[in-house]
Amino acid sequence: MYFHYGMNEVEYLKAKDRALGEVIEKIGHVERETDTDLFSSVVHHIIGQQISTKAQATIWTRMKEQFGEVNADSIAGADVGVLQSFGMTFRKAEYIKDFAEKVKSGAFALQEVARMPDDEAIRALVSLKGIGVWTAEMILLFCLQRPDIFSFDDLAIQRGLRMVYHHRKIDRKLFEKYRRRFSPYCSVASLYFWAVAGGAIPDLKDHAPKKRKK
Repeated sequence: MYFHYGMNEVEYLKAKDRALGEVIEKIGHVERETDTDLFSSVVHHIIGQQISTKAQATIWTRMKEQFGEVNADSIAGADVGVLQSFGMTFRKAEYIKDFAEKVKSGAFALQEVARMPDDEAIRALVSLKGIGVWTAEMILLFCLQRPDIFSFDDLAIQRGLRMVYHHRKIDRKLFEKYRRRFSPYCSVASLYFWAVAGGAIPDLKDHAPKKRKK
C-alpha cells in the first residue's frame, strides 16, 4: 500500500507555490510505501534509526522469519538477546521489548493513538522509550497517513527545501513559513521534497555552504 493522495492535494499545492508546482509537474506521482499496522510500524521505525534502509530490511526479514507476525505477544515473549541477535543494538532491543510489554499489558493504549489529533499522537508516541519527535512524525505519515506532516528534524526535507528555493540554510522561522504555505497537505509536499533531495531532478543542487576542509 502507498501513501494515498490525488488531484485535490496536488492542485492545492500547485496553486499555493509555483516552484513546488514545477517540481510536481517534473516528478509526477510519488509512490511511497506505508505500513498500516501501528505496532509493526513503531517497531520498524525504532529498528531503522541511524542505520541504512538495507540493514533495516535485513533485520525486519529476520524478525518475520522468527516470529511469523511481529506483534505485541511475539515480541514481549522474546528475550532481549534474541531480539539483538537479529542485528539491532542492545538498546534498540530493550526499547522494542519495553514497547511490546506496555502494549500487551495495556499500559500504553496503542490504538488510541490512531484517534488522537497529530500533536497529541506525537506526544503519546514520544513518551515511549526510543521514540523521538521525528520518529513519531514518520509513524503518523507512513502508518496513519496523516495529511499534514512536515518534519523540521528531517534533514532530507531541509535539503529539498534548499534545493528548490535556493536557500543556504533552513532555520525554524523559514521552515514554519513553508509549513503554513503547504498546510493542510504538508505530507504530500514532504514526498516531493524527499524526492528532490534524492536526486529526482538532476538540475537542482543543494545550496548549503560547503564545509571547509581542515
